[in-house]
Amino acid sequence: MNRTLTIRPGAATIPSIGVSAGAAKVNQGAVSLGISFVGCTLLTAAFLVRNPQVVHWFVIPTLFCGILIGSDAVDWLRGRIDLFDAAGIVGVLGVHFFLVAPLLHVSWDHWLSNERPYVDPPPDWRDWLGYMAVLNAAGLVVYRYVRDRVAVRVRQSRLSYWRLNAKRLFLAGAVGLTVSAVVQYLLYAHFGGVTGYIDAFTDDVKTMDASDAFDRDNAFAGLGWLIMVTDCFPILAIICFAVWTRRARLRLGSFTIALVLLGFFMVKMLFGGLHGSRSNTLYALFWAVGIIHLWVRPLAKKFVLVGIGFVFAFMYLYGFYKSMGSDFVVAFQEGASAAELGESTGRTFEGLVLGDLARADQQAFIVYRLSLANLDYKLALGRTYIGTIAQLVPRALWPDRPPNKRKEGTELQYGVGSYDPKGWASARVFGIAGEAMLNFGPLAVPLAYLVFGVVVGGVRGFLTGLREGDTRLLLMPFLITLCFWLLVGDSDTFLFVLIKDGLPPALLVWIGSNCLSSAGARMGEHSE
Repeated sequence: MNRTLTIRPGAATIPSIGVSAGAAKVNQGAVSLGISFVGCTLLTAAFLVRNPQVVHWFVIPTLFCGILIGSDAVDWLRGRIDLFDAAGIVGVLGVHFFLVAPLLHVSWDHWLSNERPYVDPPPDWRDWLGYMAVLNAAGLVVYRYVRDRVAVRVRQSRLSYWRLNAKRLFLAGAVGLTVSAVVQYLLYAHFGGVTGYIDAFTDDVKTMDASDAFDRDNAFAGLGWLIMVTDCFPILAIICFAVWTRRARLRLGSFTIALVLLGFFMVKMLFGGLHGSRSNTLYALFWAVGIIHLWVRPLAKKFVLVGIGFVFAFMYLYGFYKSMGSDFVVAFQEGASAAELGESTGRTFEGLVLGDLARADQQAFIVYRLSLANLDYKLALGRTYIGTIAQLVPRALWPDRPPNKRKEGTELQYGVGSYDPKGWASARVFGIAGEAMLNFGPLAVPLAYLVFGVVVGGVRGFLTGLREGDTRLLLMPFLITLCFWLLVGDSDTFLFVLIKDGLPPALLVWIGSNCLSSAGARMGEHSE
């Protein structure tokens, strides 16, 4: 039987997960797979018809990857899984990551070798997209198998319950918000106000090549921990707002929610949004939307789809700010077009779609370089992950701590000796599969997706195992964003986001909860 678990009256409904599903569920899964097959095949056929360059064997394994991950996207679109189901969201993003992006690379002839710092390209990029697609196909089979089984185990093991203690949560929230606001005020005062803060960022941008952001002395050096404190203000605020709204039993309409999220976005720009990180702002906005959906009231899918348009517009325009600082406003005022700014800064629409939201050419290039007989690069054998963990120790305490994946990534692309720990290093991001290959070679890709399946399955099972009113629901959207971070990012970024963005809100929720064992969980879920 396909049961559902309701978080609260009128809130999101989350389907339970089972491996030994009934015939009806199996049939519905087959329907989604069939729809994915038809949709992905038609999409690929359209590329084949419009661009002869796409006619190549790489299309076959790429299409297989799209069909496999696309079945989760179809489940999400059909409403078979919740709006904030980790597997569904990864499925939607995965169709672009595994299928659309490789096809667009070939159609647009947009490659890693077209961007600074330049790399020596392979003779035919399509061959290496195909080899990478074969590895991805094997990885996705492992991912789906592991994900579903881990989800069941985690869901069945969730026996505890975190009951809201509103008094403690509001008190801790007030303290956290006050500290964050005071630190942000002092930071702005240090730079002479908001405009001085923006000017300092603009000056740093002018002296920094877009591909060279490593170990430079800039205006924000040494302020990382303070920035972490200020960045948490908007999330702490939306958590307190959601808890207050639920306790007051307020019914918020779509227009009111849109205004709340707009206000959240503006606050986020003031608290962390002006120091050049698009993802920092967008993932916080995703978290806020998830809190509303899981804790206050369910959101319609069309509400989210409309928001995606805003996300793309923000990512595109904010890219100019990231490359030019406040000078991009002056450029627009002087009549420069977005296309002209894109050409001069490298912040093109193609770069956004293929460089920020996918890693197809990055990973294909790694496979190509590792295949060269005369390559002097030696596999890292886990050194990048050790470097990531070493980041937890301040450089002042461990001056010669092991480098992160920048060293291995730089030397694979440009040769051994090209990495300069006190100067230049490549800042490119390779994704979970790319970093695995830097360490252990191409055959490690399925193992990387095994880890990915454990994480996505764990998050999915954790969500479905939570009962009505469990305060950990307030943290679930963040865990879902970590799944996407893991797919497209590297281990150092993943750890940084986990601590910087996750620790303060998790501390607030923990303080504002009474953690009950299985004996008290049933009684606790009906009282706040």
